[in-house]
Amino acid sequence: MRGTCGRRVRGAGYSRPDVTSLLTSDDLYLFNQGTHYRLHDKLGAHVVSGATYFSVWAPNATAVGVIGDWNSWRPGRDSLAMRGSSGIWEGVVAGIGHGARYKFAITGRDGVIRDKADPFAARAEHPPATASIVWQPNHEWGDAAWMATRGQRFARSAPVSIYEAHAGSWRRDHNEVLGYRELGARLGEHVQRLGFSHVELMPLMEHPFYGSWGYQVTGYFAPTTRYGAPDDLMAMIDGLHQLGVGVIIDWVPAHFPTDAHGLGLFDGTHLFEHADPRRGFHPDWTSYIFNYGRHEVRSFLISSAISWLDRYHVDGLRVDGVASMLYRDYSRKPGEWVPNEDGSNHDRDAISFLQHCNRAVYTAFPDVQTIAEESTAWGGVSRPPESGGLGFGYKWDLGWMHDTLGFMARDPIHRRWHYNELTFRSVYAFSENFVLPLSHDEVVHGKRSLLAKLPGDPWQKYATLRLLLGYQWTLPGKKLLFMGGELGVWSEWNHDGELDWAIAGHPAHDGLQRWVADLNATYRAYRALHVGDCEPWGMRWLVGDDREACVLVYARHGEAGDCSIVVVANFTPVPREGYRIGVPRRGFWREVLNSDATVYGGSGMGNQGGMPAEPVACRGHEHSLLVTVPPLAVVVFAAES
Repeated sequence: MRGTCGRRVRGAGYSRPDVTSLLTSDDLYLFNQGTHYRLHDKLGAHVVSGATYFSVWAPNATAVGVIGDWNSWRPGRDSLAMRGSSGIWEGVVAGIGHGARYKFAITGRDGVIRDKADPFAARAEHPPATASIVWQPNHEWGDAAWMATRGQRFARSAPVSIYEAHAGSWRRDHNEVLGYRELGARLGEHVQRLGFSHVELMPLMEHPFYGSWGYQVTGYFAPTTRYGAPDDLMAMIDGLHQLGVGVIIDWVPAHFPTDAHGLGLFDGTHLFEHADPRRGFHPDWTSYIFNYGRHEVRSFLISSAISWLDRYHVDGLRVDGVASMLYRDYSRKPGEWVPNEDGSNHDRDAISFLQHCNRAVYTAFPDVQTIAEESTAWGGVSRPPESGGLGFGYKWDLGWMHDTLGFMARDPIHRRWHYNELTFRSVYAFSENFVLPLSHDEVVHGKRSLLAKLPGDPWQKYATLRLLLGYQWTLPGKKLLFMGGELGVWSEWNHDGELDWAIAGHPAHDGLQRWVADLNATYRAYRALHVGDCEPWGMRWLVGDDREACVLVYARHGEAGDCSIVVVANFTPVPREGYRIGVPRRGFWREVLNSDATVYGGSGMGNQGGMPAEPVACRGHEHSLLVTVPPLAVVVFAAES
């Protein structure tokens, strides 16, 4: 390893040549090697004894300076100097500190000066302004109790149910977005009341275009200023933790926008992105694609991931667009992509980066989780890199989401012909550690809300939505529901507005919220519903072939000593009375959930609280129940010890 001593930075324009550099020889070595995971502590802007130390990576620049209000945004007054052959320019400016606005003026080999926002900035101006802001967070954390136990709350055997939300459109005040602190207080109360274990927030990193929902990131280390300062976000996460609610944020290493102040052509060359547009430009999102094979880019991205877990106590990262990273020909026609030397289409640099990133995250924070949004049949997304996997903790089961929503949107009279859309999941259900999502992508761009896309009259729509959620909550896999699904909103999601909170007190919508709360409570209370979420022994089909009645029956199993659960789901509006199901044990089976109960807005058909199993053989079981299955409903029975 190289020497560990700091050095004093000197050169033209330095106001404080005696201030020690934050970069050691080890830092430079690890950065250029692609294994520096805490660049946020080193690069960017850092206040040091009455001055600010600046550093930026721009290896192909001929000159770099800092510009801001203090020097009238004029290049050349506060120049930086190149640190050896590292590609990093550094320097110190006296008399400026916390709150100062700045950019880097970078002169390329073409002689053009480009004003760039700091890639490592801790804060940015409110869009459409684009300057970076020197910022020293000053939040005192009070979530030690949460941090000590958060690992077990997010484990494969834990009852994980996630409420996905967009910060700017969950709730507003006179059409003004809420600040982080107020959002956290209101969101925390709502999520805690409904019993969700975690919230997942769509990207909070700084992004210039609000309509991108945060998925076009320019500030990989800066929370968007739209909702407040970094300290405000810290307070929000701290408050959620103290309520017992974990926080997941979406992270987007798949691409970045082409805005002039951003990462593209950063030093006049394709520094962060591939130069060849067949690899470096995304046709769907008209954005740049990172060069994952470049060591310094890996250090940049992994440091971004680590910074959110470190600075902001985030409990998980949901990684967006993984499928687009894995394949060189993703969304490209023949001739628009570059194959590997052997003609294959896997992006080996991106695969290696994802493995590298997940190793680094779990080494530094073994009690957090990374979650992949990956839509293909790629094998081993949530398996360790050592066994050829990508190393994620969980993977979204997008196949389940699309199949299930497609099935539920059909008129019930046609569902029997598509019964396999429900049962197909059993082929792969335990090949990954799955999260079952009903996400934002399915309730926008003309797809309609969950409630509106379901067939039938209003009563049938509400009943079918309760059935859908009951089915989701009782299947193996962790749960995710996008905001509004628990209210039963009629309109699809609009990022420029807020949820239709006026409907929350209506009996049908109120009943739906009670149903979600009871689903979460039951999911937590019965270990059979969660400890085997990712294990093949966690579920067994009892009826998976009754296409004519369109009924599914399955058992959920826990570990030794845990009571078993049996779930009966009727996907037609026809009541099934006297429906016999085999059960795995004798004794009394209590009806613990019934989506048709009147308290949820149903008709009140049920099984009078439960029944003893009869010694009547059925489908390979010695004991069975003769049950009533309400229309468009799910009924859950628990074996009493």
